[in-house]
Amino acid sequence: MSKILSEYKQDNFQLKNHIVMAPMTRSRAIGNVPNDLMAKYYGQRTGAGLIITEGTSPAPDGLGYSRIPGIFNAEQTEGWKKVTSAVHAGDSKIFIQLMHTGRIAHTDNLPEGARVVGVSDVRAAGKMWTDQEGMVDNSQPEALTESGVQEVIAGFVKAAQNAVEAGFDGIELHNANGYLLEQFLNPHINNRTDQYGGSIENRSKATLEIAEKIAAAIGKDKVGIRFSPYSTVSDQTAYDVNEVHETYSYLAKKLNEIGIAYIHISLNAETKRETLEAIRQNFTGTIILCNDLTPESAETLLGEGVADLVAFGRPFLANPDFVKRIELGAELNEMDPNTFFSAGEEGYIDYPTLEVLA
Repeated sequence: MSKILSEYKQDNFQLKNHIVMAPMTRSRAIGNVPNDLMAKYYGQRTGAGLIITEGTSPAPDGLGYSRIPGIFNAEQTEGWKKVTSAVHAGDSKIFIQLMHTGRIAHTDNLPEGARVVGVSDVRAAGKMWTDQEGMVDNSQPEALTESGVQEVIAGFVKAAQNAVEAGFDGIELHNANGYLLEQFLNPHINNRTDQYGGSIENRSKATLEIAEKIAAAIGKDKVGIRFSPYSTVSDQTAYDVNEVHETYSYLAKKLNEIGIAYIHISLNAETKRETLEAIRQNFTGTIILCNDLTPESAETLLGEGVADLVAFGRPFLANPDFVKRIELGAELNEMDPNTFFSAGEEGYIDYPTLEVLA
């Protein structure tokens, strides 16, 4: 058997294979509440050893996109129970990705009383879809006060506790792709002069405080984090490569001291090999690599020890039985980009499996 299909075990982290379904926004949470349609979608994809959900907001202010789910109230927590039950019935583990969008947001996508907030008042270039007006510019963010940062931290911790109540095996902090936690790291976005701005250590503080407090609240073995070093998506201005390297080396070292389960790295064309090696050297837990992998390239990474687990996104979107197709060497379904973020069943739960095609 290839390594990718074999069982994985490190400390208390045990999966039926080395394959992770990466988080992918799908915009089917009507009213920001998980539903039966979502439970079916995730339940169809339990070939993966670990499923990481779409980005899910820990607070009303973090619901920057249309129809993304939350996990900050009782109705949402109950809705997620349907999803975790469906995934566990397929003998897979499931972590929820906690994503606060920060300045990548529009007020039309937020519930009444919520507002767009950011690490600073630096507005993000680019446009955002709203069901009311179509594509519009990202809204002007309100800079978080120091007490506001503490409220955000408390919201993440409460959301993690809600996740455990909903049956999740753990949580992944979305410290990537230009959302709030990564906004703290970028010196071109973070212009704060308090304890959360300035030095690498200060800019990393919010992420580390959240990780430490969640680990204390639900167990360090139930905590993962996602990084995207050198990425410039979501209007992140690139900063000095040495500073990027030092930032992620420092984060890996401190997260290792906390003892979290894994670091999930979203690769891009600018990712530096030496930074991956520094993260690997400073972090003794599980390393997951993701982005544009094929089963063949993923197998190579596993064999070289560069990655402990490998994550796939879009192949799972169009192939509910992606793992079975890897096993059999079968062709993959083609994706329909027009239905990636629509509201219904089409392009979500209706992609055929090999059994249907036969």
